[in-house]
Amino acid sequence: MSDVRSMGATAPRRAGAALLVIALSASGTALAVASDPASHRVTQKGRAFAPGAITMQAGEAIEIVNDDGELVHHAYLDSPEFSFDTGEQGPGSKTVVSFPRRGQFTVLCGIHPKMKLFVSVK
Repeated sequence: MSDVRSMGATAPRRAGAALLVIALSASGTALAVASDPASHRVTQKGRAFAPGAITMQAGEAIEIVNDDGELVHHAYLDSPEFSFDTGEQGPGSKTVVSFPRRGQFTVLCGIHPKMKLFVSVK
């Protein structure tokens, strides 16, 4: 399963991620198009993001892949500048997230609190 998400409003960390995407679509909030290519790839394996840090340009995207056997992950970012929520990602799932704004961001996993991905957007 592969999808693309880019949200400008704060998103819930767990329940209702699908409803949020529908609500944002209905309200006119821009969502990235599924054909947008990912500029970077990050895997979730061994209860860690790899690589653990990425530098990219505003507008580029990251493909977040769950390569962690039978573990479920839930990547999210909640900051005043930019927020997204992948929802629960089962093994083998992929989500592409576009980073529209400059800044320093920390992506977390809602299931494994020690997982952190540091994203520097120039």
